[in-house]
Amino acid sequence: MVNADSLTSSLNCVDLSNPDINQSVNSLKQACLDSGFFYVVNHGISQEFMDEVFAESKKFFSLPHKEKMKLLRNEKHRGYTPVLDELLDPENQVHGDYKEGYYIGVEVAEDDPKSHKPFYGPNRWPSSGILPKWRETMEKYHEQALEVGKKVARIIALALGLDANFFDQPKMLGEPIAILRLLHYEGRISDPTKGLFGAGAHTDYGLITLLATDEISGLQICKDRDAKPQKWEDVPPMKGAFIVNIGDMLERWSNCVFKSTLHRVLGNGKERYSIPFFLEPSHECLVECLPTCKSATNPAKFPPILCQDYLSQRYNDTHANLTIYKKQKNLQY
Repeated sequence: MVNADSLTSSLNCVDLSNPDINQSVNSLKQACLDSGFFYVVNHGISQEFMDEVFAESKKFFSLPHKEKMKLLRNEKHRGYTPVLDELLDPENQVHGDYKEGYYIGVEVAEDDPKSHKPFYGPNRWPSSGILPKWRETMEKYHEQALEVGKKVARIIALALGLDANFFDQPKMLGEPIAILRLLHYEGRISDPTKGLFGAGAHTDYGLITLLATDEISGLQICKDRDAKPQKWEDVPPMKGAFIVNIGDMLERWSNCVFKSTLHRVLGNGKERYSIPFFLEPSHECLVECLPTCKSATNPAKFPPILCQDYLSQRYNDTHANLTIYKKQKNLQY
């Protein structure tokens, strides 16, 4: 049990074990209005299991590069993403992020009609002969993180003046695009003045992100993305807590009542591991201004858009074209 009062960060904390739902709603709402980031504690996932997930993640990233490249991500964004694959802030980065990752989504069999959808299909899994507990551990974590995400979404709904089950509808989180990503940051030192980052400045794309981290710091947020110069604040890791932030889709839904927040990762010379869980609505979900967030004097600021179209565009904008890896492979032989 984590004591919410003992947290030293300036970010608000939402305690999922708190019987006073109004207190949780008010705390979350204030966090979303202030920074778009908050901690979630007492979420129901044991520290013992979290340690196991991180241990399995490290095992994968410790494999030889050649072994990891056998599981290179596919067009459905399942599998391994090499260092420099992702470029989140092209205006300020000289090349991609100093991190490698691994995408795991909702498992959908290849012969399932749903597998033709973007972000759906079979996952890519390391051989059980190499990493025997890996798939079992990651599938269990994906399932548990999804439940935590749905609990947070219910509090968000209340904070926006909606029914608590608003996001539980079939076309929203009933069939979600829920993406788990394992990340490993190389032990490099970032230098913003030279355009070198662990992860470039960006906002997340979807509804909410649940971030689990190790004890190494590096995450920073910028509450006012339009400020010149931008002011960056550290978000310290907190054992037993998720760092949660809202994404661009919720900004669109809420008509900018809740804004997604610019964030980045700076390397300090130490290896760092983190595990974000991106919770997005279903493919067919039409993201349009919520009735509680618009009025005659405050009309909708964004046109409606299908979730799958928005996510596909954002992923394609930030990831390297897969053809470059085929060219590299051909050059090796």
